[in-house]
Amino acid sequence: RWFLQADGESGKPYGNETIRVSPDGEVSIKLPAPLAGLANRPHGRYVLACRVGFRHRGEQWADRIAANRAVACRIHYDIDRDRWYVTASWHISPVKTVSLQAVRSGGLTGVDMNADHLAAWRLDAHGNPVGEPRRFGYDLSGCAPHRDAQVRHALIRLLHWARRHRASIAVEDLDFAAEKTREKHGRRKRFRKLISGMPTSKLRARLVSMAAELGITVVAVDPAYTSRWGAQHWKKPLTGKNRKPTRHHAAAVAIGRRALGYPIRRRTQPPPPHRSDAVGHRSVQAASGIPGREETRPRIPGPRTRSVGAGRGAKAGDQGVPPSGSWGS
Repeated sequence: RWFLQADGESGKPYGNETIRVSPDGEVSIKLPAPLAGLANRPHGRYVLACRVGFRHRGEQWADRIAANRAVACRIHYDIDRDRWYVTASWHISPVKTVSLQAVRSGGLTGVDMNADHLAAWRLDAHGNPVGEPRRFGYDLSGCAPHRDAQVRHALIRLLHWARRHRASIAVEDLDFAAEKTREKHGRRKRFRKLISGMPTSKLRARLVSMAAELGITVVAVDPAYTSRWGAQHWKKPLTGKNRKPTRHHAAAVAIGRRALGYPIRRRTQPPPPHRSDAVGHRSVQAASGIPGREETRPRIPGPRTRSVGAGRGAKAGDQGVPPSGSWGS
């Protein structure tokens, strides 16, 4: 017989245990026990001398084997052309539609796309950052296959991390196709070069396709002012002695909060008549029934005017019992 075929297996290296095709085109076959003596690689595998490449749907095939999804392979001989061919096939599952309310119920992961890395931070259902920030780097220098492999590797690490935490992913709906001209950004040559080198469309398309294979939901949000407001409202509060987040991690928090339906600001400012906590402290961090939420500030007795004499007012030693005598004018 002039063909050899094997069904794919999810979870196996490159999606197939019997006929394995690596990302660089190396083809190896798992020999049966009677032919194990003919193997030229460990574990009873025989590697062919030639390498293969897929011209049609090659990127989709590379995305699937990067996630170890099932890929069926068939090696057959074409009599008319006197050549051997390798055919890879897989089943595309229908994409399930998930309501936004269901996505928000378990929290999600905010992801900020940059020129050389993906900055991510996980948020709970109330918009609070939990855990530590993550950085998934990639190098876009070199040839096109190298750049594709770098992007694919960064995305698969991000997806595996999100799946371990059972969290959806929120990204910006970026498109620099019409916004990288000189008329848009003037003489800012370095900035125009930076956004021209960001593979936003490729990252977004691959992220959606690879996330669909792993059953992870992706939410696209408006990218307006996420980097600026994230750095303004979240970078300093999240910086600690052992944690130094960047402005890109703060932008990831802003993206996640926008996807959850919360404002990027850490707290909603009360109306002017109630700036003294007359109606209680207002917070959008958690609902009223959540344990551990911020309560109202304790009221400090004493005058609140600026014309308070020395030793009195908000910074006095004993604020509960007024001193004897008159207050003074």
